[in-house]
Amino acid sequence: MSERDFFRDALSDFTFESASGGAIRHLADLGYTVKQISGQLTYPTPYEKIRMAVWKHLTQTQVILTQEPGSGRQCGKAEYAVEHDKFGRASFRLIPAAEKGISGVCWKERYYSEAKDGSLANYLAGKCAACGSKSAYASCDFGLYGEGRAQEMSRTLQALNERQREYITGIPWAACTCYHVLDGRMREIVARLYAAGEYQGRCYFLESGEKVNIM
Repeated sequence: MSERDFFRDALSDFTFESASGGAIRHLADLGYTVKQISGQLTYPTPYEKIRMAVWKHLTQTQVILTQEPGSGRQCGKAEYAVEHDKFGRASFRLIPAAEKGISGVCWKERYYSEAKDGSLANYLAGKCAACGSKSAYASCDFGLYGEGRAQEMSRTLQALNERQREYITGIPWAACTCYHVLDGRMREIVARLYAAGEYQGRCYFLESGEKVNIM
């Protein structure tokens, strides 16, 4: 990359951040879909750039994980410790995940049964009320529907209402199983997909150490 290209890209990033970055993150935190965010911005911002900004924010804030919850590989934002040598000179050291108390979870694994546990929507709501939704996740395979599985993706999305489809399709999912916080919207999405025979996955409740298989 030439020096001119570097400064051009840096200026573009600075302009985007100043004009739209903070607003995008704020609206994403409020639960707006990418389409809704696009309609709220006063500065003209390409739709794909909004999608990528939302994805970056959701992964940085751990609303979405790309590794299994409790695996010890989700370290959040980098943290550094200030250290001084014998001459008093300061330096920074990255704190490894293990030093921050992030370690794997020994899961208590079980299977959801509608006959035993009641409706999935009520079951997930009850578990999140007891354990906290911010530490509960549901596996999502939306990023695994490549071009060759377009019909499967279309069928899956048909089980959702318009607003739910808008949320799912607005996110540029990584091509792997991802894990989304089990907030109210995601609980409704999982319950709808399950009722339509379109969801098989796992829900994780970090506070209780439970992994619930939903088949």
